[in-house]
Amino acid sequence: MKLIIAEKPDQGSTLASIFKHKKQNGFIEIFPNDIFQQGAYVTWAIGHICQLVAPEKYSSGWKKWSLDNLPIIPDQFEYEVTKDKAKQYQVIKQLVANPAVTEIIHAGDAGREGELIIRNILRLTKCRKPMKRLWISSLTANAIREGFKKLLEEQDTRNLYFEAYTRACADWVVGMNASRLYSLLLQKQGFSDVFSVGRVQTPTLALIVKRELEIENFNSEPFWEVLAYFKINGKKYRGKWQNDGETHVKTKELAEKVAAFCREKPAEVSEVQSERKEFLPPLLYNLSALQAEANKRFKFSPKKTLDIMQKLYQKGNVSYPRSDSRYVTKEEAHTFPDILNKLSQMEDYAAYFPLPNQSIADNKRYVNEKKVTDHYAIIPTEQIPNVEKLSPDERKIYDLVVTSLIAAHYNKSIAEYTTVITIVDGRASFISKGKVQIEEGWKRVIHSKEREDEPALPSLQKGEQGITEKVEVKESQTQPPKRYTEGQLITLMKTAGRHIDDKELEKILSKTEGLGTEATRAGIITMLKDRLYIDVKKNLVYATAKAKILIEAIGPEILASPEMTAKWEQKLKEISEGSAVPKQFMEQTRKMVIHLISSSLEQAQKWSFSEEVRDQFTPGKQKNKRQANTKLGPCKKCDGTIVDKGSFYGCSNYQKNKCDFTISKKILGKTITQKNIKLLLSEGKTEVIEGFINKEKTFNARLCLDEKNRKIRFLFNEPVPK
Repeated sequence: MKLIIAEKPDQGSTLASIFKHKKQNGFIEIFPNDIFQQGAYVTWAIGHICQLVAPEKYSSGWKKWSLDNLPIIPDQFEYEVTKDKAKQYQVIKQLVANPAVTEIIHAGDAGREGELIIRNILRLTKCRKPMKRLWISSLTANAIREGFKKLLEEQDTRNLYFEAYTRACADWVVGMNASRLYSLLLQKQGFSDVFSVGRVQTPTLALIVKRELEIENFNSEPFWEVLAYFKINGKKYRGKWQNDGETHVKTKELAEKVAAFCREKPAEVSEVQSERKEFLPPLLYNLSALQAEANKRFKFSPKKTLDIMQKLYQKGNVSYPRSDSRYVTKEEAHTFPDILNKLSQMEDYAAYFPLPNQSIADNKRYVNEKKVTDHYAIIPTEQIPNVEKLSPDERKIYDLVVTSLIAAHYNKSIAEYTTVITIVDGRASFISKGKVQIEEGWKRVIHSKEREDEPALPSLQKGEQGITEKVEVKESQTQPPKRYTEGQLITLMKTAGRHIDDKELEKILSKTEGLGTEATRAGIITMLKDRLYIDVKKNLVYATAKAKILIEAIGPEILASPEMTAKWEQKLKEISEGSAVPKQFMEQTRKMVIHLISSSLEQAQKWSFSEEVRDQFTPGKQKNKRQANTKLGPCKKCDGTIVDKGSFYGCSNYQKNKCDFTISKKILGKTITQKNIKLLLSEGKTEVIEGFINKEKTFNARLCLDEKNRKIRFLFNEPVPK
């Protein structure tokens, strides 16, 4: 009899569902059939049943957080069963030991994490029975049946386990040592909190903090544009004045002068340039691309998208969700006509049929076996759901997967982009840009959510003449870089370091997955939220003061750099390919950690954190006791004193007389520091604060206090100090 061990309960149930079976306590008994002639047992893990043991399990002295105890590097790593999953572990252990069981079928997810989860369990149970591997990319009845008929040998995926095991141990060493190191060193600087540090989370956080600082340090400058409205032979359009190709005018005076010159003057089309551009249909989705698209369209967090995909996968409606490939094999491409035929019967998709191209089996844009890694791209399976029974969110994600496959069978989209130069009164040059869709192609299926920057232009010929009907001057300000959305962050993690200066490292990174893996990126972002390193507001990612402190402390250390990612990922990949040895990798990790400790101890002597960052810092989810109740100035409503109350500034007399005079700590995206509150209460206005954000536009202003109404107002037209 064979024992099948799945990664999750739902997967175990699905694997057993195609056979006659009986549910037991913690496992399912499959009755004899054509595949399992003696029957089989199906049981399951509950995700990671086993975990690496805590430092104090190796040595009691390692329990205390002390710089003297670093580095913490065990000679031999040990796993243990997590307490809340011990019951299911005992079920698996008993089944493994059952004399009737002669062979184990490893049925974890077909990837490195699934490989690690099940093999760790078998290792803890001291299983010596032969093992084979179920490796499938969907949970349809056909895929399950074929998978059991074509089981892999144990050695076929052994190196993948070595990679996953080595990755887990190395991440433990880095996280355990670096987190204690920086928490203890920053504690000496007055920051009493736990600063979690990790091989993947910290480089990701460094990218977010870098963008945050670019926004904070951005000096917004005003500029003007001169817009002219032309009427040429009855055709109307608009243009921007340009000087040497630049449409931004640095002074209002010059803009007004140009506008005055051009009003009601004759205009002539001096140049018309048209360029036809072709756009091929998008590639099929991998997980990162799907998460990015779902975030852009529906504001779904990456974790939410992955959770929805997991449900659809377990229902057998889509292929394996954690795929990093956007290509399929010929074998998969030959299944598409049947899948598409079923989709054509659905009301939601009937309008897209018949397809312009009946097959893409010979289309190398989608069919490329060399670019299919552990799994092919995410596609709908032949097991078409009743979409009415899907939840609204499941339906949205399923629609993305379906339309990507349909669009791949459509022709390219063709558009014509036109640039027109109009000369006013023989001197002033205006530029106009427009777009005309020639052939809709695949865009009939996938409707772009991007804003069209180029409006349609009328048909114009060189030499046509007319009049400048109206001219206006528009004032704007230069804008800082935009904050990342969660979807953009997923894409950034996948491509991190691809454009670094070191050509050799860039070459290495081009072969790796960037920061994290398809399976872990959503979890990394969730971890950064949970550890209070980032805030996500209206789908935009903000770095907290805690994040800035950590990244400033780490500085140029390799721990936060793409260089480390490149070298680690390359070596780990070599382990999975059998060309590198885990022991050598762990020795390199040990040396890196020892260097990190010594260099950080030295650098900590030079750390200096600004008062603004210190004021913003709030440890954990508690108020910063150093900040709380700090007296900042007189209350403007009673005889009390304004103090820092943690999340806002308020009157000290609230308990005594219910005085409700308060000042928000955050105004239009900017944290108002204690220093500026003191100025506001003593002098009536703050310093110039840069980077207020209103409807994605930034501006600089002082805050002033209207003593009569006790309201905070903006004070503009104040010079920015240099």
